[in-house]
Amino acid sequence: MPEADVEMKPAADDKAAEEKASEESKETVPPTPVEEIKASIALIERAVTTLEPRFTHRVLRSLTSLKRKIDFSVLRDAVNDVYSKDTLVKESLLAWLPPAPAVEASMEIDQAPLPQKTPPPQSDPLPEAEVYLRLLILTLLLSSPDTHAKSMEMAHETVEKIQAWNRRSLDPLAARVWFALGRAYELGGELADVRPLFLSAQRTASLRRDDECQAVLINLLLRNYLHYNLYDQADKLVSKTTFPTSAGNPQLARYHYYLGRIKAVQLNYTAAHTNLQQAIRRAPPAKTAPGFFQAVHKYFIVVELLMGEIPERSLFRHPVLEKALTGYFEIVKAVRTGSLTQFQSTLSTYAGQFSVDRTYTLIVRLRQNVIKTGVRRLSLSYSRISLRDICVKLHLDSEEDAEYIVGKAIRDGVMEGKVVHEKGWMECGSGKNAYGPEVSEVFGRRIGYCLELHNESVKAMRYPLNAHRKELAAAEGAREREKELAKEIQDGELDDDDGLGDF
Repeated sequence: MPEADVEMKPAADDKAAEEKASEESKETVPPTPVEEIKASIALIERAVTTLEPRFTHRVLRSLTSLKRKIDFSVLRDAVNDVYSKDTLVKESLLAWLPPAPAVEASMEIDQAPLPQKTPPPQSDPLPEAEVYLRLLILTLLLSSPDTHAKSMEMAHETVEKIQAWNRRSLDPLAARVWFALGRAYELGGELADVRPLFLSAQRTASLRRDDECQAVLINLLLRNYLHYNLYDQADKLVSKTTFPTSAGNPQLARYHYYLGRIKAVQLNYTAAHTNLQQAIRRAPPAKTAPGFFQAVHKYFIVVELLMGEIPERSLFRHPVLEKALTGYFEIVKAVRTGSLTQFQSTLSTYAGQFSVDRTYTLIVRLRQNVIKTGVRRLSLSYSRISLRDICVKLHLDSEEDAEYIVGKAIRDGVMEGKVVHEKGWMECGSGKNAYGPEVSEVFGRRIGYCLELHNESVKAMRYPLNAHRKELAAAEGAREREKELAKEIQDGELDDDDGLGDF
């Protein structure tokens, strides 16, 4: 029998498969930090040439993940690769970086020159590339306490360069530089000195309709005012400026957070609750920004308590909030039970934490809520109780204070009862009867409202003209057909083929 032919794969296919596998393996290798910086600069230059700021925004979004991978040596290599020629810009950038170690320099001398994959740039990069590299250097300088003064000097120099260039393509990068400048002054404890600079920059940004810089500068000014408890100045700034709606979610979240703090101090708890809720919704995920997530929820819980509501227990079981909200959970339990002793002990225990969080003054206001809750519990337990016993149970100073608190609670509708001043006791009203005359009146009003709503709906309905005539004609035709069918059956004129079967 003839042997079957064996198909042999050509060598070219094997070679192509090997090349494809090698290319896939190369693609899986993550780029180095220097390559990421160079790719980001290429995107920024593309954004400038095509007038598309979305490429710059894409670079800024990746800045958070990139700053975890870079150090001074990486930035030194990136500056040397981007600026192949020895220019003043390159020297100024390298001057802010610490000098290379001697061991690293000797190793660079002994190494053989590696072949370059891409040809060096023929022209110097755009000013946007320089600002981006300066922003990376500022990020590293701010991360160390020893270089805070140096970061402040570099931030000032970068701001002056941006103002001298006056390029609209620099606006997204300029917003980040302003934020870095504010952070440098905050770490140095000199926030009051930078306030005039921020005010003038905010006016310039509003005139140029630079929404990104304007949003960042408004938030920096609000943070500056709240740091020194200047709530009146912060409220005036909010009333005199318009926050740009086109700003990103991080800036909007900060703005709503600062607004919530201002409204809470001004006793406008409803507006504060709304702003803090918006800040929570617009904030980054809890694991991405845990500090901001915790700060917003601390004020949110206190404002909810001041509004007379009790936060949900599941909120205190959140993995990011569980440890940070320990003291606030104890305050919530004291307010819920109406125990003034537990409230005072918790307030003294966590006074340091509340002062650092700047919520101490708001929590002190909760004392009246705790007393109201305790008075209501007493009114449900006793039909008559003396004012002296109320002082003992609620740990009040005098019977006059107890009488005033009970009277205010009755007037606010917290409880039902009356104060008998001559005999020195409080008579608590009985609970509402579920079948009393008041309930029947309310039930009658609701029924009347429903009937009136039904009548108005019927009156508002629209009917087509002469629609009843068509219905009458159809009914009359049906009756005529029934009469004809009955007559035919009676006369016996129908047979099997007419559909009557065996009949």
